[in-house]
Amino acid sequence: MLDKYNLRNPSKGTLYFATTHLIFVDHEMRKETWILLMHISSVERLPITTTGSPLLVRTKTFQSVFFVIPRERDCHEMHQTLLRLSQPVHIDELYCFHYKQTPDDLPKSAGWNFFDIQTEFQRMNVPNDQWVLCTANKDYELCDTYPSEIYVPAKATTAILLGSASFRSRGRLPALAYLHHNKAAIARCSQPLSGFSARCMEDEQMLDLIRRANPNCGYMYVVDTRPRINAMVNRAAGKGYENEAFYENIKFQFSGIGNIHVMRKSLQKLVETCEQNTPSMSSFLSGLESSGWLKHIKSILDTSWWIACAVAGGVSVCVHCSDGWDRTAQVCSLAALCLEPHYRTINGYQVIFTIQLGCQTQNYKGPIDLECAGGSEAIKKKFKRTELLTFSRLSRLEQLLKLHI
Repeated sequence: MLDKYNLRNPSKGTLYFATTHLIFVDHEMRKETWILLMHISSVERLPITTTGSPLLVRTKTFQSVFFVIPRERDCHEMHQTLLRLSQPVHIDELYCFHYKQTPDDLPKSAGWNFFDIQTEFQRMNVPNDQWVLCTANKDYELCDTYPSEIYVPAKATTAILLGSASFRSRGRLPALAYLHHNKAAIARCSQPLSGFSARCMEDEQMLDLIRRANPNCGYMYVVDTRPRINAMVNRAAGKGYENEAFYENIKFQFSGIGNIHVMRKSLQKLVETCEQNTPSMSSFLSGLESSGWLKHIKSILDTSWWIACAVAGGVSVCVHCSDGWDRTAQVCSLAALCLEPHYRTINGYQVIFTIQLGCQTQNYKGPIDLECAGGSEAIKKKFKRTELLTFSRLSRLEQLLKLHI
Protein backbone atom coordinates (compact mmCIF):
# COMPACT_ATOMS: atom_id res chain seq x y z
CA MET A 1 0.00 0.00 0.00
CA LEU A 2 1.42 3.38 -1.03
CA ASP A 3 1.35 6.64 0.89
CA LYS A 4 1.43 9.46 -1.70
CA TYR A 5 3.31 11.65 0.78
CA ASN A 6 5.93 8.94 1.43
CA LEU A 7 6.30 6.89 -1.76
CA ARG A 8 9.75 5.61 -0.82
CA ASN A 9 8.44 3.67 2.17
CA PRO A 10 5.40 1.64 1.09
CA SER A 11 3.57 -0.62 3.51
CA LYS A 12 3.94 -4.29 2.61
CA GLY A 13 1.27 -6.68 3.69
CA THR A 14 -1.69 -8.86 2.77
CA LEU A 15 -5.15 -7.96 1.48
CA TYR A 16 -8.16 -9.82 2.82
CA PHE A 17 -11.75 -9.80 1.60
CA ALA A 18 -14.13 -10.02 4.55
CA THR A 19 -17.91 -10.15 4.37
CA THR A 20 -18.26 -6.41 4.79
CA HIS A 21 -14.72 -4.99 4.54
CA LEU A 22 -11.54 -4.92 2.52
CA ILE A 23 -8.72 -5.32 5.06
CA PHE A 24 -5.02 -4.58 4.51
CA VAL A 25 -2.72 -6.03 7.18
CA ASP A 26 0.85 -4.76 7.53
CA HIS A 27 2.40 -7.64 9.48
CA GLU A 28 5.71 -5.89 10.09
CA MET A 29 4.15 -2.73 11.55
CA ARG A 30 1.23 -4.66 13.06
CA LYS A 31 -1.18 -2.22 11.47
CA GLU A 32 -4.57 -2.84 9.86
CA THR A 33 -6.48 -0.68 7.37
CA TRP A 34 -10.19 -1.42 7.12
CA ILE A 35 -12.31 -0.18 4.21
CA LEU A 36 -16.05 -0.80 4.33
CA LEU A 37 -17.13 -2.24 0.98
CA MET A 38 -20.25 -0.07 0.84
CA HIS A 39 -18.06 3.03 1.26
CA ILE A 40 -16.12 2.31 -1.95
CA SER A 41 -17.16 4.76 -4.65
CA SER A 42 -14.76 3.69 -7.43
CA VAL A 43 -12.03 1.16 -8.21
CA GLU A 44 -9.55 2.04 -10.94
CA ARG A 45 -6.73 0.06 -12.50
CA LEU A 46 -3.76 2.28 -13.34
CA PRO A 47 -1.02 1.66 -15.96
CA ILE A 48 1.33 -1.16 -14.99
CA THR A 49 4.70 -0.18 -13.50
CA THR A 50 7.99 -1.93 -12.89
CA THR A 51 6.88 -2.74 -9.33
CA GLY A 52 3.50 -4.20 -10.24
CA SER A 53 -0.08 -3.36 -11.15
CA PRO A 54 -1.45 -0.30 -9.29
CA LEU A 55 -5.03 -0.25 -8.06
CA LEU A 56 -6.67 2.98 -6.85
CA VAL A 57 -9.61 2.66 -4.46
CA ARG A 58 -11.63 5.80 -3.75
CA THR A 59 -14.20 5.92 -0.96
CA LYS A 60 -17.28 8.01 -0.28
CA THR A 61 -15.42 9.40 2.74
CA PHE A 62 -12.77 10.86 0.37
CA GLN A 63 -10.04 8.36 1.14
CA SER A 64 -7.80 7.41 -1.77
CA VAL A 65 -5.91 4.16 -1.22
CA PHE A 66 -3.19 2.93 -3.62
CA PHE A 67 -2.35 -0.73 -3.77
CA VAL A 68 0.39 -2.21 -5.94
CA ILE A 69 -0.26 -5.89 -6.74
CA PRO A 70 2.84 -7.80 -7.91
CA ARG A 71 0.95 -9.93 -10.46
CA GLU A 72 -1.28 -8.35 -13.11
CA ARG A 73 -3.68 -11.32 -13.07
CA ASP A 74 -4.18 -10.97 -9.31
CA CYS A 75 -4.80 -7.24 -9.75
CA HIS A 76 -7.45 -7.94 -12.41
CA GLU A 77 -9.23 -10.47 -10.20
CA MET A 78 -9.12 -8.13 -7.24
CA HIS A 79 -10.49 -5.28 -9.36
CA GLN A 80 -13.43 -7.38 -10.54
CA THR A 81 -14.14 -8.68 -7.04
CA LEU A 82 -14.19 -5.20 -5.53
CA LEU A 83 -16.52 -3.94 -8.25
CA ARG A 84 -18.90 -6.83 -7.64
CA LEU A 85 -18.89 -6.47 -3.84
CA SER A 86 -19.10 -2.66 -3.71
CA GLN A 87 -21.68 -2.29 -6.50
CA PRO A 88 -24.14 -5.18 -6.26
CA VAL A 89 -26.52 -5.52 -9.20
CA HIS A 90 -29.51 -6.57 -7.10
CA ILE A 91 -30.51 -5.19 -3.73
CA ASP A 92 -30.91 -8.68 -2.25
CA GLU A 93 -27.15 -9.18 -2.71
CA LEU A 94 -26.50 -6.76 0.14
CA TYR A 95 -25.06 -8.30 3.27
CA CYS A 96 -27.95 -7.16 5.45
CA PHE A 97 -30.25 -9.63 3.68
CA HIS A 98 -27.94 -12.54 4.43
CA TYR A 99 -27.02 -11.62 7.98
CA LYS A 100 -27.84 -14.29 10.55
CA GLN A 101 -28.66 -12.96 13.98
CA THR A 102 -27.07 -14.51 17.08
CA PRO A 103 -28.58 -14.52 20.58
CA ASP A 104 -26.05 -11.92 21.76
CA ASP A 105 -26.96 -9.40 19.04
CA LEU A 106 -29.38 -6.52 19.39
CA PRO A 107 -32.96 -7.36 18.35
CA LYS A 108 -33.82 -6.58 14.73
CA SER A 109 -36.26 -3.93 15.88
CA ALA A 110 -33.53 -1.94 17.67
CA GLY A 111 -33.25 1.57 16.29
CA TRP A 112 -36.30 1.41 14.05
CA ASN A 113 -38.52 2.99 16.67
CA PHE A 114 -36.14 5.83 17.49
CA PHE A 115 -38.01 8.38 15.39
CA ASP A 116 -41.75 8.90 15.37
CA ILE A 117 -43.04 11.74 13.21
CA GLN A 118 -46.18 12.25 15.29
CA THR A 119 -44.15 12.56 18.48
CA GLU A 120 -41.89 15.16 16.89
CA PHE A 121 -44.78 17.29 15.65
CA GLN A 122 -46.52 16.97 19.01
CA ARG A 123 -43.39 18.55 20.47
CA MET A 124 -44.19 21.52 18.20
CA ASN A 125 -47.83 21.47 19.46
CA VAL A 126 -49.13 20.00 16.21
CA PRO A 127 -51.89 19.05 15.49
CA ASN A 128 -53.70 22.20 16.56
CA ASP A 129 -56.44 24.50 15.29
CA GLN A 130 -54.35 25.48 12.25
CA TRP A 131 -52.47 22.27 11.34
CA VAL A 132 -53.62 18.63 11.25
CA LEU A 133 -52.29 15.20 10.41
CA CYS A 134 -53.24 14.10 6.89
CA THR A 135 -53.58 10.39 6.13
CA ALA A 136 -54.31 10.80 2.42
CA ASN A 137 -50.77 9.60 1.68
CA LYS A 138 -50.94 6.46 3.84
CA ASP A 139 -50.46 4.24 0.77
CA TYR A 140 -48.10 6.75 -0.91
CA GLU A 141 -50.67 7.39 -3.63
CA LEU A 142 -50.69 11.16 -3.15
CA CYS A 143 -46.89 11.48 -3.31
CA ASP A 144 -44.58 8.46 -3.35
CA THR A 145 -41.55 10.44 -2.09
CA TYR A 146 -43.32 11.91 0.95
CA PRO A 147 -43.82 10.13 4.30
CA SER A 148 -47.12 8.31 4.79
CA GLU A 149 -48.02 10.93 7.41
CA ILE A 150 -47.84 14.62 6.46
CA TYR A 151 -49.16 17.75 8.18
CA VAL A 152 -51.26 20.23 6.25
CA PRO A 153 -53.52 23.22 7.03
CA ALA A 154 -56.62 22.17 8.97
CA LYS A 155 -58.95 23.70 6.39
CA ALA A 156 -57.37 21.93 3.40
CA THR A 157 -59.98 19.63 1.87
CA THR A 158 -59.21 16.41 0.01
CA ALA A 159 -59.99 18.19 -3.28
CA ILE A 160 -57.45 20.91 -2.46
CA LEU A 161 -54.78 18.35 -1.53
CA LEU A 162 -55.31 16.31 -4.69
CA GLY A 163 -55.41 19.39 -6.90
CA SER A 164 -52.28 20.88 -5.38
CA ALA A 165 -50.40 17.57 -5.65
CA SER A 166 -51.33 17.24 -9.33
CA PHE A 167 -50.00 20.76 -9.98
CA ARG A 168 -46.64 20.17 -8.29
CA SER A 169 -43.64 18.32 -9.75
CA ARG A 170 -43.65 14.65 -8.64
CA GLY A 171 -46.78 15.37 -6.60
CA ARG A 172 -44.81 17.08 -3.84
CA LEU A 173 -47.52 19.41 -2.55
CA PRO A 174 -46.80 22.05 0.14
CA ALA A 175 -46.53 20.38 3.56
CA LEU A 176 -45.44 21.51 7.02
CA ALA A 177 -41.75 21.03 7.82
CA TYR A 178 -41.40 23.16 10.98
CA LEU A 179 -43.70 25.25 13.18
CA HIS A 180 -42.18 27.99 15.32
CA HIS A 181 -43.63 29.00 18.69
CA ASN A 182 -44.92 32.27 17.16
CA LYS A 183 -47.08 30.20 14.72
CA ALA A 184 -44.92 31.07 11.72
CA ALA A 185 -44.17 27.94 9.70
CA ILE A 186 -41.69 26.52 7.21
CA ALA A 187 -43.45 24.52 4.51
CA ARG A 188 -41.76 22.69 1.67
CA CYS A 189 -42.83 21.48 -1.77
CA SER A 190 -41.64 21.21 -5.38
CA GLN A 191 -42.00 23.63 -8.28
CA PRO A 192 -45.45 24.20 -9.77
CA LEU A 193 -46.31 22.93 -13.24
CA SER A 194 -47.16 26.45 -14.27
CA GLY A 195 -45.34 26.82 -17.57
CA PHE A 196 -45.87 30.32 -18.94
CA SER A 197 -49.50 30.83 -17.98
CA ALA A 198 -51.07 27.73 -16.39
CA ARG A 199 -52.69 28.06 -12.98
CA CYS A 200 -54.39 25.80 -10.44
CA MET A 201 -57.07 27.12 -8.10
CA GLU A 202 -56.49 24.30 -5.58
CA ASP A 203 -52.78 25.06 -5.38
CA GLU A 204 -53.47 28.76 -4.94
CA GLN A 205 -55.94 27.89 -2.16
CA MET A 206 -53.34 25.60 -0.55
CA LEU A 207 -50.76 28.37 -0.26
CA ASP A 208 -53.41 30.77 0.98
CA LEU A 209 -54.38 28.29 3.71
CA ILE A 210 -50.73 28.03 4.77
CA ARG A 211 -50.62 31.82 5.00
CA ARG A 212 -53.86 31.92 7.00
CA ALA A 213 -52.56 29.24 9.39
CA ASN A 214 -50.37 32.01 10.80
CA PRO A 215 -52.86 34.56 12.22
CA ASN A 216 -50.09 37.01 13.13
CA CYS A 217 -49.14 38.01 9.58
CA GLY A 218 -51.15 38.92 6.50
CA TYR A 219 -48.60 37.69 3.96
CA MET A 220 -46.04 34.90 3.46
CA TYR A 221 -42.85 34.33 1.53
CA VAL A 222 -42.32 31.78 -1.23
CA VAL A 223 -38.61 31.06 -1.59
CA ASP A 224 -37.37 29.46 -4.81
CA THR A 225 -33.85 28.32 -4.02
CA ARG A 226 -32.84 28.15 -7.70
CA PRO A 227 -31.17 30.88 -9.74
CA ARG A 228 -33.84 32.88 -11.56
CA ILE A 229 -32.55 31.86 -15.00
CA ASN A 230 -32.90 28.15 -14.12
CA ALA A 231 -36.48 28.63 -12.99
CA MET A 232 -37.31 30.53 -16.19
CA VAL A 233 -35.80 27.75 -18.32
CA ASN A 234 -38.05 25.25 -16.53
CA ARG A 235 -41.07 27.24 -17.71
CA ALA A 236 -40.36 26.08 -21.25
CA ALA A 237 -40.73 22.49 -20.01
CA GLY A 238 -44.13 23.23 -18.48
CA LYS A 239 -42.80 23.83 -14.98
CA GLY A 240 -41.44 27.03 -13.43
CA TYR A 241 -42.47 29.10 -10.43
CA GLU A 242 -45.47 30.81 -8.86
CA ASN A 243 -47.03 33.80 -10.61
CA GLU A 244 -47.54 36.51 -7.98
CA ALA A 245 -50.56 37.74 -9.94
CA PHE A 246 -52.35 34.44 -9.20
CA TYR A 247 -51.22 33.86 -5.61
CA GLU A 248 -52.56 36.49 -3.25
CA ASN A 249 -50.51 37.98 -0.41
CA ILE A 250 -47.27 36.19 -1.22
CA LYS A 251 -43.85 37.73 -1.69
CA PHE A 252 -41.56 35.81 -4.02
CA GLN A 253 -37.84 35.39 -3.52
CA PHE A 254 -35.08 33.68 -5.57
CA SER A 255 -31.92 32.62 -3.74
CA GLY A 256 -29.61 31.38 -6.51
CA ILE A 257 -28.32 28.04 -5.14
CA GLY A 258 -26.79 25.81 -7.83
CA ASN A 259 -28.37 22.46 -8.76
CA ILE A 260 -27.04 19.01 -7.94
CA HIS A 261 -24.96 18.83 -11.15
CA VAL A 262 -23.19 22.08 -10.30
CA MET A 263 -22.56 20.81 -6.77
CA ARG A 264 -21.12 17.50 -7.99
CA LYS A 265 -18.66 19.27 -10.30
CA SER A 266 -17.67 21.61 -7.49
CA LEU A 267 -17.16 18.72 -5.09
CA GLN A 268 -15.05 16.83 -7.65
CA LYS A 269 -12.80 19.88 -8.09
CA LEU A 270 -12.49 20.18 -4.32
CA VAL A 271 -11.45 16.52 -4.03
CA GLU A 272 -8.91 16.94 -6.83
CA THR A 273 -7.48 19.96 -5.02
CA CYS A 274 -7.08 17.93 -1.84
CA GLU A 275 -5.37 15.10 -3.74
CA GLN A 276 -2.58 17.12 -5.36
CA ASN A 277 0.68 15.16 -5.48
CA THR A 278 2.85 18.18 -4.64
CA PRO A 279 0.51 20.51 -2.77
CA SER A 280 1.45 24.03 -1.78
CA MET A 281 -0.56 26.63 0.07
CA SER A 282 -0.99 28.79 -3.04
CA SER A 283 -2.09 25.85 -5.24
CA PHE A 284 -4.50 24.65 -2.57
CA LEU A 285 -6.09 28.07 -2.10
CA SER A 286 -6.29 28.54 -5.86
CA GLY A 287 -7.94 25.14 -6.28
CA LEU A 288 -10.32 25.79 -3.42
CA GLU A 289 -11.40 29.08 -4.96
CA SER A 290 -11.83 27.65 -8.45
CA SER A 291 -13.94 24.77 -7.10
CA GLY A 292 -16.57 27.24 -5.88
CA TRP A 293 -17.35 24.98 -2.91
CA LEU A 294 -17.22 27.71 -0.28
CA LYS A 295 -19.37 29.94 -2.49
CA HIS A 296 -22.02 27.21 -2.61
CA ILE A 297 -21.88 26.71 1.17
CA LYS A 298 -22.29 30.46 1.65
CA SER A 299 -25.32 30.64 -0.65
CA ILE A 300 -26.99 27.82 1.30
CA LEU A 301 -26.20 29.50 4.61
CA ASP A 302 -27.41 32.90 3.39
CA THR A 303 -30.74 31.43 2.30
CA SER A 304 -31.14 29.41 5.50
CA TRP A 305 -30.43 32.45 7.66
CA TRP A 306 -32.85 34.56 5.61
CA ILE A 307 -35.62 31.99 6.14
CA ALA A 308 -34.82 31.73 9.86
CA CYS A 309 -35.01 35.51 10.26
CA ALA A 310 -38.33 35.66 8.41
CA VAL A 311 -39.86 32.93 10.59
CA ALA A 312 -38.44 34.45 13.78
CA GLY A 313 -40.05 37.71 12.66
CA GLY A 314 -43.44 36.01 12.43
CA VAL A 315 -43.70 35.38 8.67
CA SER A 316 -44.36 31.90 7.26
CA VAL A 317 -42.15 30.66 4.41
CA CYS A 318 -42.81 28.06 1.72
CA VAL A 319 -39.61 26.67 0.17
CA HIS A 320 -39.00 24.77 -3.04
CA CYS A 321 -36.45 24.21 -5.79
CA SER A 322 -37.14 21.96 -8.78
CA ASP A 323 -38.31 18.71 -7.23
CA GLY A 324 -37.98 19.90 -3.63
CA TRP A 325 -35.17 17.51 -2.76
CA ASP A 326 -31.60 18.74 -2.38
CA ARG A 327 -31.66 22.52 -1.94
CA THR A 328 -35.04 22.52 -0.23
CA ALA A 329 -33.95 19.95 2.36
CA GLN A 330 -30.69 21.80 2.99
CA VAL A 331 -32.13 25.23 3.70
CA CYS A 332 -35.15 23.93 5.65
CA SER A 333 -32.87 21.81 7.87
CA LEU A 334 -30.40 24.61 8.56
CA ALA A 335 -33.11 27.22 9.12
CA ALA A 336 -34.77 24.95 11.69
CA LEU A 337 -31.34 24.33 13.24
CA CYS A 338 -30.98 28.09 13.74
CA LEU A 339 -34.50 28.52 15.12
CA GLU A 340 -34.91 25.53 17.41
CA PRO A 341 -32.42 24.74 20.24
CA HIS A 342 -33.76 21.17 20.40
CA TYR A 343 -32.28 20.48 16.96
CA ARG A 344 -28.88 21.46 18.32
CA THR A 345 -28.88 18.44 20.64
CA ILE A 346 -27.86 14.92 19.63
CA ASN A 347 -31.41 13.57 19.51
CA GLY A 348 -32.76 16.69 17.84
CA TYR A 349 -30.00 16.66 15.23
CA GLN A 350 -30.93 13.11 14.29
CA VAL A 351 -34.59 14.11 14.10
CA ILE A 352 -34.07 17.08 11.79
CA PHE A 353 -32.08 14.96 9.37
CA THR A 354 -34.76 12.27 9.44
CA ILE A 355 -37.58 14.75 8.80
CA GLN A 356 -35.91 16.78 6.07
CA LEU A 357 -33.76 14.18 4.32
CA GLY A 358 -35.65 10.97 4.95
CA CYS A 359 -38.36 11.57 2.38
CA GLN A 360 -36.16 11.36 -0.70
CA THR A 361 -33.26 9.00 0.07
CA GLN A 362 -34.62 6.32 -2.25
CA ASN A 363 -34.19 8.58 -5.28
CA TYR A 364 -31.33 10.80 -4.21
CA LYS A 365 -27.58 10.50 -4.68
CA GLY A 366 -25.46 13.59 -4.12
CA PRO A 367 -23.34 15.78 -1.80
CA ILE A 368 -26.33 17.02 0.21
CA ASP A 369 -25.01 15.53 3.47
CA LEU A 370 -21.65 17.30 3.07
CA GLU A 371 -23.28 20.66 2.37
CA CYS A 372 -25.57 20.25 5.39
CA ALA A 373 -22.59 19.25 7.51
CA GLY A 374 -20.67 22.28 6.24
CA GLY A 375 -23.60 24.52 7.06
CA SER A 376 -24.00 22.89 10.47
CA GLU A 377 -20.35 23.60 11.22
CA ALA A 378 -20.87 27.31 10.56
CA ILE A 379 -24.01 27.38 12.71
CA LYS A 380 -22.12 25.55 15.46
CA LYS A 381 -19.67 28.44 15.66
CA LYS A 382 -22.51 30.93 16.05
CA PHE A 383 -24.12 29.05 18.94
CA LYS A 384 -20.97 27.51 20.40
CA ARG A 385 -20.67 29.78 23.43
CA THR A 386 -23.96 28.62 24.93
CA GLU A 387 -23.97 25.02 23.73
CA LEU A 388 -20.31 23.97 23.70
CA LEU A 389 -20.82 20.50 25.18
CA THR A 390 -23.71 19.64 22.91
CA PHE A 391 -21.85 20.64 19.75
CA SER A 392 -18.66 18.85 20.69
CA ARG A 393 -20.73 15.67 20.76
CA LEU A 394 -22.42 16.56 17.48
CA SER A 395 -19.07 16.64 15.68
CA ARG A 396 -18.82 12.85 15.91
CA LEU A 397 -22.44 12.47 14.84
CA GLU A 398 -21.78 14.60 11.74
CA GLN A 399 -18.97 12.24 10.78
CA LEU A 400 -21.35 9.29 11.01
CA LEU A 401 -23.95 11.11 8.91
CA LYS A 402 -21.36 11.73 6.20
CA LEU A 403 -20.77 7.96 6.07
CA HIS A 404 -24.32 6.69 6.10
CA ILE A 405 -26.72 9.20 4.48
